[in-house]
Amino acid sequence: MPDTRSRYRHRMAVAGIVLAGGSGSRIQREVNKVLLTLGDREMLAYSLDTMDRCPAVDLIVLVVRAEDRASIERMVDETPVSKLFAVVPGGATRHQSERHGLESLAGPIDRGEIDVVVVHDGARPFMTSDLLEQTIAAARRTGGGVPGLPLDGPVYERQGTSAKWLSPDRLRRMQTPQAFLAAPLLEAFRTSDAMGDEGVDTAETVERHSELKIEVVPGDPRNIKVTFVEDIFRAEEYAASFGHGGWRPGI
Repeated sequence: MPDTRSRYRHRMAVAGIVLAGGSGSRIQREVNKVLLTLGDREMLAYSLDTMDRCPAVDLIVLVVRAEDRASIERMVDETPVSKLFAVVPGGATRHQSERHGLESLAGPIDRGEIDVVVVHDGARPFMTSDLLEQTIAAARRTGGGVPGLPLDGPVYERQGTSAKWLSPDRLRRMQTPQAFLAAPLLEAFRTSDAMGDEGVDTAETVERHSELKIEVVPGDPRNIKVTFVEDIFRAEEYAASFGHGGWRPGI
């Protein structure tokens, strides 16, 4: 594993956490979906390559299931990731996997060496360097940066046996990467764990357990999460148009 410490020893740094602890159950596969091949490489390789090439990211933590570790480490060896800092075991839930990733960075964060952490779902292979940089910049401006997309169609909130209409203009579908100031983010997770509370994503934990303000930046509709079988077909189409860290010209 490359020694990445020299990259951030004398300046504030950005750490990326890539979550790869999912499964293949909802896409009807026996293997972890991030190990499925899209185009000429595994799904997870896209996100790792983008983070590795993005100049705004200094080091990367990869969170994996224990049973996938050997396969993923072989993949990393075949697709060199020069900024890889650690490969850590995931937890039983997404929240626990996020916490494991953060705790692997606790030392540099507590020493003030890392000022921003960006968390990304490895099942979103088509994150671009531009989107990464936008969320990191937003985190430095306001405390947190998350990409969001407008909702299509009407939205209702259930209230007992009735429903209240909500304006979709005020609502967004959240994506990853999600970036936050590192020390408050780590503290938010420590607080949530002490309370036995788990957010559905990083932003929810931050919103519940910190004073950070979160800025929503424009998301990318092609930054899809591969969850169901039909998502694989769309991802395979996108893979032909996605280069190293971004969409090829004319796409």
